[in-house]
Amino acid sequence: MEKRDNPDLADKPVIIGGGKRGVVSTACYIARIHGVRSAMPMFKALEACPQAIVIKPDMEKYVRVGRQVRTLMQELTPLVQPLSIDEAFLELKGTERLHHDPPARTLAKFARRVEQEIGITVSVGLSYCKFLAKVASDLQKPRGFSVIGAAEALDFLKDRSVTLIWGVGKAFAATLERDGIRTIGQLQTMDETDLMKRYGTMGQRLYRLSRGQDERTVDIDGEAKSVSSETTFNDDLCDYDDLVTHLRRLSEQVAHRLRKADIAGQTVVLKLKTADFKSRTRNRRLDSPTRLADRIFRTGMQLLDKETDGTKFRLIGIGVSDLSNPDLADPPDLVDTQATRRAAAEAAINALRDKFGKATVETGYTFGKGRRK
Repeated sequence: MEKRDNPDLADKPVIIGGGKRGVVSTACYIARIHGVRSAMPMFKALEACPQAIVIKPDMEKYVRVGRQVRTLMQELTPLVQPLSIDEAFLELKGTERLHHDPPARTLAKFARRVEQEIGITVSVGLSYCKFLAKVASDLQKPRGFSVIGAAEALDFLKDRSVTLIWGVGKAFAATLERDGIRTIGQLQTMDETDLMKRYGTMGQRLYRLSRGQDERTVDIDGEAKSVSSETTFNDDLCDYDDLVTHLRRLSEQVAHRLRKADIAGQTVVLKLKTADFKSRTRNRRLDSPTRLADRIFRTGMQLLDKETDGTKFRLIGIGVSDLSNPDLADPPDLVDTQATRRAAAEAAINALRDKFGKATVETGYTFGKGRRK
């Protein structure tokens, strides 16, 4: 999208991510050739590709374009299961009569239409099951189109690394390596019972996916389970007031996304990462759903208060889970009468920001005036 909107970037390595202490959200394929990968610390990415152009993520633009692509998907089939902003499973079985084409041609036309109407390229993977469709979609990026049929599945898989199987990360791959198992073909020769004795339920997954057996269906109810926002600091922070400044801004971002999506959440989740990269997650369930920055923020402050004991943090995040429709969200607080006034003030601030821009109104907390009570 960034290259679409700025043609001068077309032949340059581009990284989407935060500052030098942040991480890579994604990177173009030119940058990936140099070794840049998603979730890589930014300093390592710039060591691998010092000539890269780093762009701060524009999530509103990415969500908007993602919805445009999703709309075109839903014209092909109502069975669309989003996995992320830019990825989804589609079930095209039985659509031949509707589109007067087999799924392969339908998807080829879809890819061309996305490129012509939206200005971005897509990669397509087509197969008879989710596992192999995902594998196929990764084969020839960018602008790839790959098909894996049932007849060639076993031969296609046999020489591939076990890490191709969903759920086999570095740690489990090392376990399999110690047991002498490196390729999917080796798994194809093994007994299911034996694999389950060795690796439990993961053994059953190894047996089935190594044979291209995946009974999962496209789940159109696979909606987001949480909404959150986080930031990585340029310098480690340990002071409560400094952390609160960031917590307020992030709470407002979460509340804005909840309002845009017309949903609410009932459990507030605080995320911290220490200077030595250890994660802490704390949560608290509210008595009613919310989409107010004030409630998210104040709950986050209470959770943060117990964690600020001199520990230095490199990241803070806040979010909500247990998502629902907003009909029962934020009832009048009969105990904290000031909460109703703060809610009214927040609504007024949101109206001004919607009309004149996000920087129109700022709270005292945003300027570092949050004090521990």
